[in-house]
Amino acid sequence: MDIEQIKFDEKGLIPAIAQEEATGEVLMLAYMNKESLKKTIATGKAYYYSRSRQELWLKGGTSGNLQEVHSIRYDCDCDTLLLKIHQNGVACHTGERSCFYRKMAGLDNAETSAPTGAEVITSLYKVLLERKGQTDDAKSYVASLYAKGTEKIADKIAEESGELIEAALEKDNKEVVYELCDLWFHTLVMLGHKDVNIGDVYEELARRFGLSGIEEKKSRKKN
Repeated sequence: MDIEQIKFDEKGLIPAIAQEEATGEVLMLAYMNKESLKKTIATGKAYYYSRSRQELWLKGGTSGNLQEVHSIRYDCDCDTLLLKIHQNGVACHTGERSCFYRKMAGLDNAETSAPTGAEVITSLYKVLLERKGQTDDAKSYVASLYAKGTEKIADKIAEESGELIEAALEKDNKEVVYELCDLWFHTLVMLGHKDVNIGDVYEELARRFGLSGIEEKKSRKKN
């Protein structure tokens, strides 16, 4: 990217959108000037420009919720940036993962396509994380698992693993798929309980893609 091609506004700023690379989730909108853009490129960490304080700021410099920048794109008019990032923790100062957590009324009845592929996992995980905030665990199976803690969730994973093995050995593929979904569901519950970023899972799978089993095991020993 040639910074000289970027069109900063009359105040020397340009809007920058941060998007989780692994999931495609849009996390926040902030502004950059030429200095913060250069610093972001140089460090691999997201630096923005505060219009209120009129100074550069490192995203997560205080909270620890740093943004690791993997790539930067710009639009056809060269006046908007898109940062493909890995978000550590949450992006929003309210404690929400994304700053775009509210919806405008009036479009709730619009037709939407069902999520597919990895989108299903991501969407399900978001719902599971929302259940963590529920205090009435009598009305939510997931909330009740969170309330009972790691040992109970681990017991469910072990139980579902056994049922998957039994289905694979003795039943048809439809039953295998059914039991696998149960297992995946409870492993996602465990990830949510441990506050694991689902993007980290996608990144680890992507890292392993293309590696032979022998190479992958060697990389574990090095780490």
